Amino acid sequence: MEQPEDMASLSEFDSLAGSIPATKVEITVSCRNLLDKDMFSKSDPLCVMYTQGMENKQWREFGRTEVIDNTLNPDFVRKFIVDYFFEEKQNLRFDLYDVDSKSPDLSKHDFLGQAFCTLGEIVGSPGSRLEKPLTIGAFSLNSRTGKPMPAVSNGGVPGKKCGTIILSAEELSNCRDVATMQFCANKLDKKDFFGKSDPFLVFYRSNEDGTFTICHKTEVVKNTLNPVWQTFSIPVRALCNGDYDRTIKVEVYDWDRDGSHDFIGEFTTSYRELARGQSQFNIYEVVNPKKKMKKKKYVNSGTVTLLSFAVESECTFLDYIKGGTQINFTVAIDFTASNGNPSQSTSLHYMSPYQLNAYALALTAVGEIIQHYDSDKMFPALGFGAKLPPDGRVSHEFPLNGNQENPSCCGIDGILEAYHRSLRTVQLYGPTNFAPVVTHVARNAAAVQDGSQYSVLLIITDGVISDMAQTKEAIVNAAKLPMSIIIVGVGQAEFDAMVELDGDDVRISSRGKLAERDIVQFVPFRDYVDRTGNHVLSMARLARDVLAEIPDQLVSYMKAQGIRPRPPPAAPAQSPPQSPARTPPASPLHTHI
Repeated sequence: MEQPEDMASLSEFDSLAGSIPATKVEITVSCRNLLDKDMFSKSDPLCVMYTQGMENKQWREFGRTEVIDNTLNPDFVRKFIVDYFFEEKQNLRFDLYDVDSKSPDLSKHDFLGQAFCTLGEIVGSPGSRLEKPLTIGAFSLNSRTGKPMPAVSNGGVPGKKCGTIILSAEELSNCRDVATMQFCANKLDKKDFFGKSDPFLVFYRSNEDGTFTICHKTEVVKNTLNPVWQTFSIPVRALCNGDYDRTIKVEVYDWDRDGSHDFIGEFTTSYRELARGQSQFNIYEVVNPKKKMKKKKYVNSGTVTLLSFAVESECTFLDYIKGGTQINFTVAIDFTASNGNPSQSTSLHYMSPYQLNAYALALTAVGEIIQHYDSDKMFPALGFGAKLPPDGRVSHEFPLNGNQENPSCCGIDGILEAYHRSLRTVQLYGPTNFAPVVTHVARNAAAVQDGSQYSVLLIITDGVISDMAQTKEAIVNAAKLPMSIIIVGVGQAEFDAMVELDGDDVRISSRGKLAERDIVQFVPFRDYVDRTGNHVLSMARLARDVLAEIPDQLVSYMKAQGIRPRPPPAAPAQSPPQSPARTPPASPLHTHI
């Protein structure tokens, strides 16, 4: 047996902690009818893009386009490449300047206007193309200090419209690639006293800062020094984040039942090397550095050979969104008596004049992000577990706006308004039945299954489910439809049943029938209440955690049904010709935001 120093602790393998980087999108900027600041010619525009930190809310300069001479209708060539997260609210700001000198100091140039939006707004617009008016606010921000400076000093008028900015988003092609590969090994070191080794491989991608993140682990092949592992597929972005020459480290281990797996050795490669496929270049010596230092005659601890490699392009979430798929957002709110009397401050439904309650916070956090993917911004809002006027009948599927024919509210503010109105008119009662609202949304999802619509139901609840069997059956039936369910549990109740519905560990079943796919995501609200009272940050985390699975759930439905994305709508007519750029366009600007 090897000495204990050769053992490796692989506890992090169980969680596969490294999340796959988001896809990257390329933002292209054009403007129309900019202000004319130059006396004898037209303006020479430059666009500066800023991103906003999630924690400190400070704007940071992300990058600048080239300067284009003598035009009020620039089509900038330099792109901004940003990481895209469906589940985050990624705030962007675009400032336009008329450049009068070579100085990088923006305060020395004329301010032409600015626009604010989120990355989700651009991506969720028809054809992922967003037009916004440029305005001159009461102030702009100094690019160096980040402090406000009067925009009017440059001759602007606050609030004045000063042209249009056109923002287009395009997913980078290498982000949709999936690599499929297979490996075998020969003459690996024998690690087990009574038998041969039980080898498995662990793949890591390298990060910008030189650290490594686990991205794949093969199965264990028992009792052999010459294993052949099964073929596996992995997104290229998970393997190398789109950088084909970035180091990929592969470690070889001998599996032990107690989790103290023995380290056999390691080797490094890159996506570019692997893409050569089966060849003499893809036979790797497995080296144990400690052994190499100790033993002069040490050659290696075996070899690993790439048997096959293929790459294909998969349809992505953004392909469907760009092709016009709408996300229909419905909210269902728990009006059972266990929430407490809404007029008392101890109630989960209490409406304080100073802050939103847990229901309103959860609804706003999720709704603010998802609303950009629904063109009409009309969202059905339902309540359950209340007695309704005038006859006091109990309902588990009533419209918050009181309109039985059309429960849709206008925007997130419309839902909040209807929710507050309902609290004043209905009587909190019970029990806590989920099945009616799940079935309600499933009915709508079943009506349109051609890929043009996908439903997301947000259930906010404080309690233990009363109709578990019926809810399970409703979810199993809904799993074959274009829909996902998010459950946010508020208050201090036990949420064991919700965890069971989530189905991450054990796929949910009803009457012996397994759900076709996992469509439920549950989180307890209490995990996101910041001790400092900073709700903005904690709600951003809540939205991130409940929405992160939606893109994969949508794609898994589309693939299961054989639905391809529709082509994006045709772009508007060609732009007018313009003057050439003053400086040659540099490489695209990209970073992680």
